[in-house]
Amino acid sequence: MDQFVLTDKHTYIYTYIHTYIHTYIHTYIHTYIHTYIHTYIHTYIHTYIHTYIHTYIHTYIHTYIHTYIHTYIHTYIHTYIHTYIHTYIHKDGTDIHTDRKTDIFPW
Repeated sequence: MDQFVLTDKHTYIYTYIHTYIHTYIHTYIHTYIHTYIHTYIHTYIHTYIHTYIHTYIHTYIHTYIHTYIHTYIHTYIHTYIHTYIHTYIHKDGTDIHTDRKTDIFPW
């Protein structure tokens, strides 16, 4: 059996294949990992930030608007009804609690 002798041609082919495979694998893995990590991190961060900001803004706006509207409506309605009752319904000066004349209203 002849012994295998590594010639310059073999060395060249070996080096080429080795370099090609190494470069390909390195590039592929690096690209894949980079893309994966970047995509994952980007997606995660974007999702997290979007969710957080959306939730925060939603909660803030909802709370603010709810509180504002509730306070405004409550105050407005209460004031309006109170004023209306005292001014129009009992403009004759009758006390709304006792239905007796009072000097609260000068007219």
